[in-house]
Amino acid sequence: MAFASVGLRRCTVPAERHSASLIFLHGSGDSGKGLRRWIKHVLTEDLAFQHIKLIYPTAPSRPYTPVNGELSNVWFDRFKISNDCPEHLESIDAMCQMLADVINDEVNIGIKKNRILVGGFSMGGCMAMHLAYRNHQDVAGVFALSSFLNKTSAVYEALQKTDGVLPELFQCHGTADELVLHSWAEETNSMLRSLGVSTQFHSFPGVHHDLSKIELEKLKSWILSKVPVDMERQNE
Repeated sequence: MAFASVGLRRCTVPAERHSASLIFLHGSGDSGKGLRRWIKHVLTEDLAFQHIKLIYPTAPSRPYTPVNGELSNVWFDRFKISNDCPEHLESIDAMCQMLADVINDEVNIGIKKNRILVGGFSMGGCMAMHLAYRNHQDVAGVFALSSFLNKTSAVYEALQKTDGVLPELFQCHGTADELVLHSWAEETNSMLRSLGVSTQFHSFPGVHHDLSKIELEKLKSWILSKVPVDMERQNE
């Protein structure tokens, strides 16, 4: 576990009156700092909130099969970029344990689990769904941008055994995405809804495997609806 606690570098955007936290996971080959810079470029400002600390972890470098086994910053390995193949569960499960440390660090400084959001772009969104719906169903919400789950995902299997209240999923996808097809995201959303997850799904015509300003503005509004300002903490 020592590796887990030191293995993930984190880029953070602090909150002046910290009462909630958001863990934002990058896509394959990127980094926490890279994702923060990209979002800032799209929005022309940082994604920042007075009461929400943003945490952008960086995935460790590991061999990644879709790029011929070359080293890449990825949350887990894939056999191929397709929704119709098995998941590489060994690497997914190992990363769930590492990311649990990021959640626990927030809890240990007094942030309640129901004031923590997890999500990400592309592979990061997939990782967030595994993390939340299989291991941390008491977080405030989950978001997945340009992401998908495999047809036989372990997430679906876990949810079939669950009958409690589940965190809402906020999902966005460009209709022109040629890397992660829009239909894969729709299928993911439909499956999760059928298993009891409350979802929002937003399609963006003409958007490729990319972030858009209107998408991030919608995400900001959803974030504030899930973890509004905590007036009790504000008055302390």
